[in-house]
Amino acid sequence: MIIEDEPDIARMLELNLRNEGFSVSVAHDGESGLAGLARARYDLLVLDLMLPGIDGLSVCREVRKLTDYLPIIIVSAKSAEVHRVLGLEIGADDYLTKPFSLPELCARVCAVLRRMEAANDRAEALTGVIARNGLTIDPVAREVRLDDRLVPLTMREFDLLLFFARHPGHVFNRMELLDQVWGYAHDGYEHTVNSHINRLRTKIEAEPARPTRIVTVWGVGYKFADADERR
Repeated sequence: MIIEDEPDIARMLELNLRNEGFSVSVAHDGESGLAGLARARYDLLVLDLMLPGIDGLSVCREVRKLTDYLPIIIVSAKSAEVHRVLGLEIGADDYLTKPFSLPELCARVCAVLRRMEAANDRAEALTGVIARNGLTIDPVAREVRLDDRLVPLTMREFDLLLFFARHPGHVFNRMELLDQVWGYAHDGYEHTVNSHINRLRTKIEAEPARPTRIVTVWGVGYKFADADERR
């Protein structure tokens, strides 16, 4: 699905993605785009930010409320770092600044889809439930429970927690977490890691200001504390 209000740009994107073998639907505003996403299942969304009516950021937020995860690549003339970081923090998987080359867009689309396929394959291979520090993490059902209480997490929060839980005691810096969990390592995006960790702590820590599960190693990064370290 492409949601782009400029007809010429939308047509150009559609033609190039079709040439790559993709089936493509196009909407020219946020409202009709969301309606199209509700009617059919898509593998990826290419989303412009500056849309008439419902803007692209609002569309992104609505898509992230859906049960099934839909990868999102934002394409926008807004090139400031704050816009790129905001787009990634609210759930976009990648961000391209206009003008961009069509081969680069196609490469980004293929890269995001490969990451999704690899993540699904890993989830199928790693079917064991993980129990760590009072948390129960089910990689297949993608559910987290804290003392038998279901903890609602976004896809990225779940992936981040699962990665930490699979590497207890190991310290990761923000760039490593970006690379391992988000799938990219670009300067300027490290703060999105902080935001996700802070939100995750509010959901799994008794005292988010004094975390005992995902702890900060000052000057280095973060780690998932071993049970012995918590006592």
